[in-house]
Amino acid sequence: MRVVVGADHRGFEVRRQVIAVVQRLGHEVVDLGTFSDEAVDYPDIAAEAARLVAEGKVDRGILICGTGVGMCITANKFAGVRAAPCHDDITARMSRSHNDANVLCLSADMLGKRLIERMVEIWLATPFEGGRHLRRLEKIAAIERQLQRNRQEKEVGDTVNE
Repeated sequence: MRVVVGADHRGFEVRRQVIAVVQRLGHEVVDLGTFSDEAVDYPDIAAEAARLVAEGKVDRGILICGTGVGMCITANKFAGVRAAPCHDDITARMSRSHNDANVLCLSADMLGKRLIERMVEIWLATPFEGGRHLRRLEKIAAIERQLQRNRQEKEVGDTVNE
C-alpha cells in the first residue's frame, strides 16, 4: 500500500514516528513533510495529501497537526476523500470498517506515542466491511457529484453573465 504522510510544525515529531510504523508494516511512504519544526500552514500540506488520495496516486493518507481537526477539515474538501479525526482504537477501527476512511487525521498534542502507533496499525489493517455501509458511502459520493455539478453550473452562469 502507498501511504502519504504529512504534518504541520506541531506534528513534525509525530510524523517521524508514524512513518516508522507505516514502513515497519511493509508499506511505501510518500513523505510530504514538514521537515522542521518551523511554522507552516496545515492547509497546504493537507491539500497536497488529499489531492494524491483523490487522484488515486496513493492508497491512503495520514495527516498530523495539533488536534487533527484542521487537517481533517481541509482534506475533506476533496471529492473522494473521507478523512477522519481519530483519537482512540475504536474510532480508528470504525473509521475504516464503517466509513472506509482513506485519510487518518491525528493529534500531535493529545495522543501518546503508544496510542498513535496502535491506532496507525489498526487503521492500516482494518478492512472496509461493505454491506449496508457501502450504500451510505454511495450516498456521500452522490452528494459530492451533485455539489460538483452545482459549482460547474454556477461557473457557466457567471461566465455567461460577464
